[in-house]
Parts: sequence; C-alpha cells; structure tokens
Amino acid sequence: MVMQRHHLTCAGIAFALYLHHLISAIEVPLDSNIQSELPQPPTITKQSVKDYIVDPRDNIFIECEAKGNPIPIFSWTRNGKFFNVAKDPKVSMRRRSGTLVIDFHSGGRPEDYEGEYQCFARNDYGTALSSKIHLQVSKSPLWPKEKVDVIEVDEGAPLSLQCNPPPGLPSPVIFWMSSSMEPIHQDKRVSQGQNGDLYFSNVMLQDAQTDYSCNARFHFTHTIQQKNPYTLKVKTKKPHNETSLRNHTDMYSARGITETTPSFMYPYGTSSSQMVLRGVDLLLECIASGVPAPDIMWYKKGGELPAGKTKMENFNKALRISNVSEEDSGEYFCLASNKMGSIRHTISVRVKAAPYWLDEPQNLILAPGEDGRLVCRANGNPKPTIQWLVNGEPIEASPPNPSREVAGDTIVFRDTQIGSSAVYQCNASNEHGYLLANAFVSVLDVPPRILAPRNQLIRVIQNNRTRLDCPFFGSPIPTLRWFKNGQGNTLDGGNYKAHENGSLEMNMARKEDQGIYTCVATNILGKAEAQVRLEVKDPTRIVRGPEDQVVKRGSMPRLHCRVKHDPTLKLTVTWLKDDAPLYMGNRMKKEDDGLTIYGVAEKDQGDYTCVASTELDKDLAKAYLTVLAIPANRLRDLPKERPDRPRDLELTDLAERSVQLTWIPGDDNNSPITDYIVQFEEDRFQPGMWHNHSRYPGNVNSATLSLSPYVNYQFRVIAVNEVGSSLPSVPSERYQTNGARPEFNPTGVQGAGTQKNNMEITWMPLNATQAYGPNLRYIVRWRRRDIRGSWYNETVKTPRHVVWNTPIYVPYEIKVQAENDFGRAPEPDTVIGYSGEDYPKAAPTDVRIRILNSTAIALTWTRVHLDTIQGQLKEYRAYFWRDSSLLKNLWVSKKRQYVSFPGDRNRGIVSRLFPYSNYKLEMVVTNGRGDGPRSEIKEFPTPEGVPSSPRYLRIRQPNLEIINLEWDHPEHPNGVLTGYNLRYQAFNGSKTGRTLVENFSPNQTKFTIQRTDPISRYRFFLRARTQVGEGETLVEESPALLNEATPTPAYTKNQVDIATQGWFIGLMCAIALLVLILLIVCFIKRSRGGKYPVRDNKDEHLNPEDKNVEDGSFDYSDEDNKPLPNSQTSLDGTIKQQESDDSLVDYGEGGEGQFNEDGSFIGQYTVKKDKEETEGNESSEATSPVNAIYSLA
Repeated sequence: MVMQRHHLTCAGIAFALYLHHLISAIEVPLDSNIQSELPQPPTITKQSVKDYIVDPRDNIFIECEAKGNPIPIFSWTRNGKFFNVAKDPKVSMRRRSGTLVIDFHSGGRPEDYEGEYQCFARNDYGTALSSKIHLQVSKSPLWPKEKVDVIEVDEGAPLSLQCNPPPGLPSPVIFWMSSSMEPIHQDKRVSQGQNGDLYFSNVMLQDAQTDYSCNARFHFTHTIQQKNPYTLKVKTKKPHNETSLRNHTDMYSARGITETTPSFMYPYGTSSSQMVLRGVDLLLECIASGVPAPDIMWYKKGGELPAGKTKMENFNKALRISNVSEEDSGEYFCLASNKMGSIRHTISVRVKAAPYWLDEPQNLILAPGEDGRLVCRANGNPKPTIQWLVNGEPIEASPPNPSREVAGDTIVFRDTQIGSSAVYQCNASNEHGYLLANAFVSVLDVPPRILAPRNQLIRVIQNNRTRLDCPFFGSPIPTLRWFKNGQGNTLDGGNYKAHENGSLEMNMARKEDQGIYTCVATNILGKAEAQVRLEVKDPTRIVRGPEDQVVKRGSMPRLHCRVKHDPTLKLTVTWLKDDAPLYMGNRMKKEDDGLTIYGVAEKDQGDYTCVASTELDKDLAKAYLTVLAIPANRLRDLPKERPDRPRDLELTDLAERSVQLTWIPGDDNNSPITDYIVQFEEDRFQPGMWHNHSRYPGNVNSATLSLSPYVNYQFRVIAVNEVGSSLPSVPSERYQTNGARPEFNPTGVQGAGTQKNNMEITWMPLNATQAYGPNLRYIVRWRRRDIRGSWYNETVKTPRHVVWNTPIYVPYEIKVQAENDFGRAPEPDTVIGYSGEDYPKAAPTDVRIRILNSTAIALTWTRVHLDTIQGQLKEYRAYFWRDSSLLKNLWVSKKRQYVSFPGDRNRGIVSRLFPYSNYKLEMVVTNGRGDGPRSEIKEFPTPEGVPSSPRYLRIRQPNLEIINLEWDHPEHPNGVLTGYNLRYQAFNGSKTGRTLVENFSPNQTKFTIQRTDPISRYRFFLRARTQVGEGETLVEESPALLNEATPTPAYTKNQVDIATQGWFIGLMCAIALLVLILLIVCFIKRSRGGKYPVRDNKDEHLNPEDKNVEDGSFDYSDEDNKPLPNSQTSLDGTIKQQESDDSLVDYGEGGEGQFNEDGSFIGQYTVKKDKEETEGNESSEATSPVNAIYSLA
C-alpha cells in the first residue's frame, strides 16, 4: 500500500504538469441563430442576494432566472426540503422564470415564509443551482416600557446615557434628540458612541438645560421610535455667573471644577482585541473622560496608518479603515490627552476572510475526444474547503464517469464523449461564509460554419492597411486557411498575416492584391468556405485647392478646388465656412472645380474649406477670404433710407414647373438689404392682383421659382431693409406654363339640407394656381349611404350644387372631383352629408313634475322615437310661463320662457321660478329645422319662499330727538307676509352700540325711534318674512351730521347735550342779532338804487329747479351779483371766503336742514336721494349763515 500511495503521488505531480498543455475550450459566438441551434446546459443569470431582508408590507419576490437550450424548468427547496409551489395558493412562479411571488393581498403572515431557499434550473443537459437565499422579514419592535429616573451628577464628572435600542432587522439607526425634537449638539466633550450610548467626557451645568431621548429609525418601515427621555440634575459648587466666567481665564477653575487626567469610558482597560472580515470596513473607537475634554490621536504600532484607506470620525474618537485586507492586521492604539496628562489604549486587530475567488470555474465547451478542465480555487482565513457537485448532487454520489477525474480544486476531463454534458457546482466554504459557482461542461460536435456573409466585397484605398474577416465556428475547432484566385498555396507570410480568429491582414494594399480570396474552415466533420472579393482604389486628392484672397466688397471672388479621384467611386464636394456647412444661396455658385461668390459682402469673410470625399476616403484644403469694406464710422454717419427698387428682372432656365429669376439689386441706401420678396400676377382668374410667391435672404439676386401649370406668370421683386420696403420692381416678361390635369381636389366639402326635400353640396373652389388647365369644372357625385345605391353625378363650374327630391334627413356619400381639359384630379375622399330636415312629428309624453324647492322643479319625460325626429336631435325644450300668483291682486307677467336640455335625454331641472305662483309647462323636441308638436300642458304651483327686500326705506329726522322710518312692501313677497324684522344700532366713527331688534306686523310700514343722543348715526337692517323665513336684507344709514367730520374723542351715555348749554344759546342769539343788523344795512343800501325782484309764492309759478321752493324761502340776491358757491357777500359788495366754522348748519344733519316758523328743525331724507343731497349740500348757499337767516324770514 505504501508503494501504491507513493505511485499516486508521483502521478499527481505528472498530472499537474499535464494541465498546462490541455487544449483551450471552444468559444460559442454571440450569434443568436447559432446559440438557438446549439444545446446548452442551464446557466443561472439572476438571483436574489444571500441574506434577503424583505418589507412585511409588500409581496415577496425571490428571484431566479436562468438560460439554456432547451429552456430550463425550475424547482425550489426550502430549509433543505422540496418546496411544493403548487400546493400554496399564495405562492406562484413567473412564466418562463423561476422567480417566486408570494402574494399577501388576500391576507397571511410574511413571517410564515422565513427560511432558506434554493433554486434549481434543469434541462436535458444538467441542473444549475442558485445560492442559498436566507429570507428574513424586516422587524421594528417597540421600545420596552421603562421608568427613567432623574440622573444626578456632579459638574465635571463623566457620564454615559445608555440607549439599548430594541433589536431590529436590519439594525436601526440611532440618534439623540430632546423631547422637543431638537438635535443634541455634539462635540469632543459630548458625542454618541457606535453602540448608540451618549457619552459626556465631563458634565457642565448647561447640560441640564435640556432632556435627552434616544431615537431609533428603522429602514424598511420608515418609522422612528423614541425612548423615554433622561433628565439631568447637575450639582455645582458655585452658582452660574456669566460675568465671572467671562472675566476668568479658566472656565473650569471659575466653576470650582477639579481638572483631571483622561480616563477611558470605552473601551475599558488598557487593551482590547477586535476581529474583522476582509473586504469590510473596520471601525475602532476610543471615548475618554477628563477635565478638560481630552483630544484623541490614533497610531499603529510598527508602521503608519494605512494610506488612502483611513478616515477620522466622531471628533477623532473613531478610526475607520475601509476595505480591510490582511495587511491591515496588527496593533493600533489611541492616545487620549489633555493638559493634565495622557492615557493610551491598545486594540489588537485580527483580519479573517470569508472565501473569495482566485479562479472561478468557467463554462467549458468541448468537442468529442477533447480534453479540458474546470478549476475552482478560493482563498480565505481560515482556508476554505472545496466541495464539487454535479447537477446539484455531491460528485461522490454521482454515477461514475471514466473521462472525469477530481484532483482537489480541479476536475480534469479526458477524451470526452457525447452525453457527458452536465452542470458542475463548486462550493468553497469556511466558518465565515461560502461561495457557490456553476460551470457547465457541454460536449458538442458541430461541422464548420462560416459566420460572415457570403461573397463579400471589400474596397480599400491603395497603400492602406486592410483586413479580410472570415469568422467561423465548429466543434472540434476548425482549421482555417486562405487562398487567392483559386491557387493552392496558403496565404501567410510576407504582405499577409493570418490570425487565429480567421482574419487575413495586409500591411499595404497594392493594385496587384486585387482578386478573389477564399477562406476554408475544416474539422473532422467537414469543411466550409466563403469568398471575399478585394478591390483596390486610387486615393482622392485635391490637386488645386483654394488660396488666401483679399477682395473688395461687391466683387466676385473665385475659390478653386480641383479634385482627382478613382472614377469608380462617387465623388462629393462640399464647402465649409468657419468649419460649418456653407449655405449655398443664389449668390454662391458651386462648380465642378471651384466656388464663385457674387456680390461679396463683409459677412462672407472667413475660412473656406473644400472637402472632397468618397465612400472610402476624403481630402480637404482650406483658405481665408478677407473682404475690404467701408469704414464703420463712415457708414454710421450716412443717413439710412429704404432700398431702391430692384431692376432688370430676367427669366432663364424655363421649365414646365420652374423658372430661374435673376435681378440686379438696387442701392441699399446705407442699410443692408435683409430680404427679397418675389410676387406674381396671373391674367386669367385675378388679373392685376399681385400675390406673394416666396421670400429670399438679402444676399441673393437669383432664385429658382416653383410654378404651377396653366398660369400666365408675371413677376416682380421688392427689397426690404430695416427702414422698410422698396417700391416694386418693373414686372418681368410673362411666362405661360403648359396645362396639366389637376393635382388637388376641392376642400371643405359638405352636404346639408336647406329645405326638407333637398341637399346642398358646397366646397372651397380651387384657386388660380391649382386649376392647372382651361375649363375648370367639378364633378359632383352622391348616393344614399344606407342602401349603397348607384352613384349620381353632375358636372358644374360653381362651388355649389343642390340635389332635390331627397328623403327627409338621410345620409349621403359625397365626392367632388376637379377636372379640366387635360384630365381629372386623383380620386377624391368620400364625405358624409345629410339631406334636409323636417319638423319633428311627435311630442314628449308622460311629462312628470317634481317640486324641488320654491324656485326649481325636476322634470322627467318619455323620449320620442328617433324615427319621428326627422333630423338631428338637438335638444328637448320645456316652455313655461307664470300664469298667476297665489297672492290675490298681484299682477304677474305671463311671458313665455324656455329651458333647453341638449342631447337625447329624459330628465332635467327648471330653475329661477317665482315662489308661491301657478305655472304652466309644455315640452317639445327640437331638431335643426325647429320645434316639434307640443306636449299636453302641465300645471303646477310653487311653494312659498322667502321675500325680496322691501322696496325702499325712508329715514326722516325732524329734530335731534327722534327718527321716523317708513318703508314699502317687497316687490316680490314670494308668499304670505307674516311681518317685518328691523335691527338697528347706533355708531359714531368706529364705535358701535348694541343692536336693537323690533318685529312688526305685515301691515305696519312706519316706525319712530327715540334717539339716545343727538350725535350718533344709525344703521338699519330691514327684512320681510314669510312662513318659510326671512328674506333679503335692506341696509340703510341715517345721514351724517355735519359735526361728524370732527368726531368727539369718545361718546358716552352721560355726555351733556350741547344744545341745552347756556353759553351756546347766548352765542346763537349774538349771531342772530349780528345777522339782523347786516340785513337792515343791506335793505337800506338797496332802497337807494337797483331793482329788487321779489317772487310771490302765491301769484307766480316757481321754477321746479329752484332749491328754495321746497321750504318756501325767497331769493333776495341780485342776479348780476350772485355770490359764488361756498362764499358770502360782504357789506361793501365784495366776495370773500367764509371764515366762520361755527354756523347754525353745523348743528344740523345736512346742508338742506332749515328752521321753520316756530324754530323747529326740519329735514327729510329719502333712500334714493340721500347721497345726492349730501353731496349737493357741500356747495349749497344754505350753508351760509346769511342764507339760513333768509330762510327763517
């Protein structure tokens, strides 16, 4: 046995050496046609992640996609056992896919489906496996209820507040806030650790100003849970004094806090260890206490911190090393220091590794009899173990295969045969994880196939490198050889180089290399060949290119571009200006060997590039054109005017449908021409009328005009600049185009009846440029649409034709085709028209009325049969009128009204009716002709409603103690009046009194109010009511007092009435005496001369416009010396402005207020004249004290 074991060991060494000489595997081309024909074992193309956490609120999707030929079928295991998808109604599998869908819309617990899932994809050639998918449902548990006591701590002492969040899946994100949701400020003294706790290096008095609550945010549910807040009570030796703190150099000593050396709060002690997996981030943390708060520094023993991978976090309290590798293992230490001293903590870091690939097995395609191998090499710490499976089963338990040998991480295949296809799985695992890879072995026997198109033509420019491609496929891998013109020698060497992928490369294509090349692919199953024809072409060269030029504005420069090219290739010459395509207007003329610019302008200056190209190559040449122009300052000083008219119009290149029009531009008059407008006139349809034909930029003087047949054209040109348009040019000579059959048919064709027994067909006629020939006419065709009868036709010259004796409102198919002496236009489209309508024959029946409220009713009816409408149904109409009011002796208008209900419907609403009335109603149906017969008349009453507002409210103030109100009944009682409601309140400026309410009988229309004070105004709200309720409100205000313009400081109930004061009465008597003296003086002066017209109220008819008629006053003023408004006449006859602010009128309620014979105050105010009287009194003579005394007389 020892000898045999030694022999196997030697054989293993020899075998390892043999692997280096194995034949490379076959690569299947990406051509979909080939891939669809070849058998292929399954390949997993998509799967869910190994640790799969799902949201419990959503359906679960466990992905598994695979490809293969035949199409694979899928199955699943759960927790190592077969998972029968068909037995669970909540679970389904997507079509042509292995993806599981677990639906919870109809109920169910997602937790019931947690476990380990694995997908199997099978076809005739093997089974592929997915990774084991560990399905877990996301959890966000509630925080356990706990009572948090007040934490007492000495100022300067360290403190940690524990979070201890509930274990979630995945783990929640922790952050600290106050109970008022304000974030906790963190710095090097106060910070949150990685475990979620909040650490205070030393506690200060201000830390007690808020509470502290730990918050956990859960990812999937997007919820935040808050722990009961901590409350701190900080015990201090000295009271807080901002002034002492500001004046003291050391804050801690000022507070009586003892300074201390650093001490670690986390981790504990002087050393600790930490294990991390390769490829993840390593996070080391040191949190220290001390007064003052210590600074943290990080070091690595025996070297520097890993370059480019380290990052300091949390105020240097945490060190993050990203993407850890084995080189990052070792001892790290953190140094915490303040002015009192320092302390260090050492962390020993060990790096372990889950398995990772060194050589992942790849799919292997072999031909019968070929050798190959699958290699599965992985590394990790500890070293992973390799397990091979075939079609999902351990390879040890699979049927023996003499062509297969397993040697650790390698499987060797020798002399493979058809039927050996399978899918192999490699599982590399250690205590930290596993890797699973699928790789199939497919044994194919495929005869050679050429994948390139047959009989390719390759054209190449002489002396260029070229390559002839001949992609191929076969199993075993074919051998490819190239031949030229049927010769037996293989092309390889010299100017030729054959590549393994089938390409034949030529370093330099020569004329003698032209010919037919054949590629032949051969294997044991046969051969295939393809031919490629190579043509070598002459290069494209510009033999004379453009040259730099300096030209004057208005000249005609020429840029050369003479090209030599292969005559079998199509040549294209294009021009660029400043590296952009050149717009070839009529000023630019491109010729075979150059470019000519007519009337060159300043904007033509720039780089011009000639590009000569074929489909194989191109050449280019460049030159710069400089244009000399008038200096800008001279051009700016010249006056700008409209351009002169173009002249010398010439027609050339006369053709059937086009003509070349050339003109000579007129002077632009110092403003560049921006546009040219070409107009035309024809002498057949609209002689003498010019139409716009086209518009061209101002840098051209020639244009190709599109023409229509059978038009006798005459053209003219108008130039346009920024000032305006020129006069039209002298017209060109006429050009007559030959006729042709029309190319357009009339548009806007429609058919409609004007009477009940006809149909009028109309259309838009063709214009002069659409006639295309003499004797334009229209062929009108029509037929009944419903019975598809024979066509009728009529030829007319006007755009209208009437068809008589038609049935009532039936559809017709209509066509209108244009025709002239040269032929007809194309077949026209068919249009649907209708013959004339007649009045409807039937009326709506079963009309029913439902009262909705006092002003609206709901109608329903039975619709008429469509055959009786005799046209297009437009609407149903309800005619109604108010027959009488339910109130006696109330006249009503019986005007008929109607409401429309468009369309074919059987219900509607009639609104805006008068309440408490008798109505009559009848219905009709309406079409385009008019109304049909009326239905039977329906009568209905409307219930009572609320009344409208009273017609008016008149306010009279005979004195300062009472107010008389008078009103009229509402215009629309809308029912039986049950009374009136009056609300009123006193107001003075912005101050308002309390609201008083009075109710009256329906017959009462007058009311007297006792004023509580003589100054305040009153606001009245009057409403009538019926049994239904109160109606609209009429709002009025008593007229303003004159002294309201200067409001008193405050109005109170106990204010003294000024009219009863003795000083006021004495003042009034003095003023009256003074005025009486003035009157006596006036009478004396007038008795000495002049005429004094006096009108007698009894004998002479007074002018109704005289303002003094109403109160019986007389005008004693001289007509020629009548004082101006707001002025009074002095004793010497001069006019002066009033100066007295204290007049009798100031104590009245308006300018029209006057005293009667017994001294009482009179004033009448109506609703409609209140505003006019208030405004008019501002200029009334009655505001003068003199005129007031006149009225007393």
